[in-house]
Amino acid sequence: MLQRRDKVVVVLLASALLGVLLLFSVLGWYLWRESVVAEEARLGDLAQRLGLQAESAIIDARDLLQALNESPFPRCSPEHVSLMQAETFARPHIRAIGFWRAAERLCGTGFAEGAALRPPQASRIYDDGMIAWWPGPDTTVGGIPLFLMRFGNHDMAIDPRQLLSTGPLSNQQVGLWVEGLPMTRIPAAAAVPAPDSLRPGLTVDRARQQVSARFSLGTIFRIDIVAMQPLSEFWDRYLPTLVLAGLLGLVLAGLWVYVVLSFSRRHLSLTAELRNAIERREILVYYQPIVDLATGHCTGAEALARWSRANGDMVSPDVFVPMAEEAGMITELTLAVLELVLRDIGSLLRAHPAIAININLSPQDLESKRLLRALVSGLSEAGLPASAIKLELTERALLDSDLPRRRINELRQLGHAVAIDDFGTGYSSLSYLESFELDILKIDKAFVDTIESHAVSSSVIGHVIEMAKSLQLDIVAEGIESQHQAAWLAAQGVRFGQGYHFSRPLAAEDFSHWLQSQA
Repeated sequence: MLQRRDKVVVVLLASALLGVLLLFSVLGWYLWRESVVAEEARLGDLAQRLGLQAESAIIDARDLLQALNESPFPRCSPEHVSLMQAETFARPHIRAIGFWRAAERLCGTGFAEGAALRPPQASRIYDDGMIAWWPGPDTTVGGIPLFLMRFGNHDMAIDPRQLLSTGPLSNQQVGLWVEGLPMTRIPAAAAVPAPDSLRPGLTVDRARQQVSARFSLGTIFRIDIVAMQPLSEFWDRYLPTLVLAGLLGLVLAGLWVYVVLSFSRRHLSLTAELRNAIERREILVYYQPIVDLATGHCTGAEALARWSRANGDMVSPDVFVPMAEEAGMITELTLAVLELVLRDIGSLLRAHPAIAININLSPQDLESKRLLRALVSGLSEAGLPASAIKLELTERALLDSDLPRRRINELRQLGHAVAIDDFGTGYSSLSYLESFELDILKIDKAFVDTIESHAVSSSVIGHVIEMAKSLQLDIVAEGIESQHQAAWLAAQGVRFGQGYHFSRPLAAEDFSHWLQSQA
């Protein structure tokens, strides 16, 4: 009879041979799919850039009209006309600015005048009083259909072609729609289909040999971008990659046996074990209470991930959290922690609406909207408000400021308080921190340990506290281990604290009992 090891080898070899057969059938589909995804991402980035660019120009135009309405100069005076002229020349997409009294345009500057600036019927009238005319025959001047805006006593003519600064597009055609109405096309004669005729994302039409992409933005205005290109352009861009990947596939087939035979060993690696633990929701969550230093009452807790391996060994977060980040599965870990928090103490949070749980985020968590969607759906299912979950970011999450700033604003708009964790141990400065909208600053344990000591950093904590006060941020001090530290922090105006002086991190049931004992 075959030994168990031999049986495993036979099974693995059979699996390897089957894998070789399956590889080539799957490879073509996979490479095609990845090419489509890459092209969709490329056109999506283009569409988002163009959409935000157009939206920014429209918002800027509306703000400029408001500023002109509030200008102190007598209307149609040299100063007033000079101001309108300067604003017209400062923005390449603006063709004219004018001042109206009732139905008469008394003065104006720019390159567009005449009846086209008095179209008969508006396309949109907004609640704030702004009136807009979309480009069309009634707004055409010099063969260019203009986009007109009027707010208060001033109007503006915008060349919609200038709203799309596309750069070299090769054989691509792009169309812009704002609130469902066509704004412009590049080139002007492009036969770009309306957004409603296309599904979102990328569409490959082999019959017409075209690739079409529709992307929509819904921030201030509903903006749709439609981009088209010949299918040949798609092949020119990705065929070399497909051919190279096919050749690599042949190499992979030759190595497949080795891969399968070594699978079991790799599967037992710590990273693979962590991935399995996350997928199976075997990660534990402990809760370290956060208390009001003045009253001693619990105001919430920080959710701390813990990992106990199958053999009972505990792996430190200092080990498995960087491992998860490096392996690209940190967001899965964050979502697992969120799910466990809502499952384990959702009822406790419903019973104590003043309690909030802090969840730590990684910079990778801000790179997509998966977290936002999970928060909305998870809290809705649990019957909890957004305020029940606070979110903590380390300083390094703020280094690439544009995307984190947008994500932080989106999270705060949902109703989540956002904290910067371990402040002072990374790269932030006061001026850098001021550029973000935050709610809470957490003082790292390293500074709390130096309270009233002779360490060099002992003086820093006072500056950090004063800085947080100047930014009107709530302050949480971490790592409090003595009443002496708690009293000193409270005297400095620090409102909240956490640490072993109050409680070690507790399992969900123990945290519930601890909370009841504090009542």
